[in-house]
Amino acid sequence: MTNTQFTLAAKALSDPTRLQILQIVSKSGNICACKILEELHISQGTLSHHMKILTNLKLVSVERNGKWCHYSLISESMCEISRFIQAICKDGKEAIVSCDCR
Repeated sequence: MTNTQFTLAAKALSDPTRLQILQIVSKSGNICACKILEELHISQGTLSHHMKILTNLKLVSVERNGKWCHYSLISESMCEISRFIQAICKDGKEAIVSCDCR
């Protein structure tokens, strides 16, 4: 994952509604948009906006079934974000340990 990809993902994840959506999708495995709408009490247009961002970043996948969309978490993308953060933490820890100013 590049710095730019992480920045875009972090920006997307900074929205509380998108975080809620990811939590709902993560727990369900595969969920219809209608169920997300029921849980969040948001409009179809608002959900579509958020899902477009999440699918464009490949954080969730979409499968269309008639007029409804079913969403699934792309766990590999979430793992990439986690690995990116872990690498920063690891690099930062090593830098502090080897710092001469302490």
